[in-house]
Amino acid sequence: MLELRRMEIYEVWMRLKSPFRTSFGTTVERPAILVRVEERGGEEGWGEVVAGEGPWYSGETYETAWIMITKYISRFLEKAGWTLESARHFNDVVSGVRDNRMAKAGVEQALWDLEARLAGKPLWRHIGGVKGYVESGVSIGIQGSVEELLRVVGRRLEEGYVRVKLKIEPGWDYEPVAAVRREYPDVPLQVDANAAYRLEHLQALRRLDDLDLLMIEQPLAYDDLYGHSILERRLSTPICLDESVRGLRDAQAAAALGAATYINIKPGRVGGISESLAIHDYWWGSLGLPVWIGGMLETGVGRGHLVALGTLEGVKLPSDVSASDRYYEEDIVEPPWQLRNGRIYAPEKPGIGVEVKVDLVERLARRRQKLR
Repeated sequence: MLELRRMEIYEVWMRLKSPFRTSFGTTVERPAILVRVEERGGEEGWGEVVAGEGPWYSGETYETAWIMITKYISRFLEKAGWTLESARHFNDVVSGVRDNRMAKAGVEQALWDLEARLAGKPLWRHIGGVKGYVESGVSIGIQGSVEELLRVVGRRLEEGYVRVKLKIEPGWDYEPVAAVRREYPDVPLQVDANAAYRLEHLQALRRLDDLDLLMIEQPLAYDDLYGHSILERRLSTPICLDESVRGLRDAQAAAALGAATYINIKPGRVGGISESLAIHDYWWGSLGLPVWIGGMLETGVGRGHLVALGTLEGVKLPSDVSASDRYYEEDIVEPPWQLRNGRIYAPEKPGIGVEVKVDLVERLARRRQKLR
């Protein structure tokens, strides 16, 4: 039983070490809403809302998430007496709130962290993880030139990342990816379009079949499962879905249509840890198809939840779970997440396994609000 004494949220902005460009645009500084919950005995848990500055990747933004948590999610928690049977029970309590998965995920993550701490278990063991680490890949944004791209890829490989993912868009696809493949013929390589293509681009996507890629991630629009089912049959490179899978039902629909071989699970996108587990159990447990864990430029708080999910049995591919210093000069957790031998290891401490630097969070916070 989780009996909450306090809940508060912080809006912080984290400046990236270098700009990160995708087909959506370029990110230099990103917002994060941090959720802190405390139970009556004094133990606390932390979660992170990954909604961005604008509605590009998702219809949610950090501002809509703030409103949803402060005005609506908190209202449903109040109706429940700020008491939940378990972290899994959260979705039942807030079922009256439609969509807004990123807002829900931030609160639910905090509850999972709290629950694991109360149980005296690391979160990854609490949710059924089996391997104690996550194989760490790196995502590389669109660069100003092929030469710059090759320099960035080389630097990341020297740092120890075991798989490279390149962002692509029409006009920046075959040539830069082919250049990386020529320079690094044996490196596991995949691409991510962030929904930048249409079926009319079939020939451009077919050219990528020559480059021995692990997968093409989300080439078509987020709501085009049918189009992805056509690509899955017409390309030799497997399709991976990201934005198209907003929950278990989307995963089931994708399987029924034959729209993908792989799914990238992002807890923020699907509504939290519980839904992430449901998708994993279906895609891997029922279909025998592997998944991997995607990232959204999280701080060390959200990254802790990604690491926990990355230890699940069905995560058979390197995940976009990078070290803290990949994106930030100083993370908001201690110790920061570190890469060792191509892996990020899951801590044995209770909860997400790292401690939030509350003083730093309070200095960075542009606003905060107590809800309980």
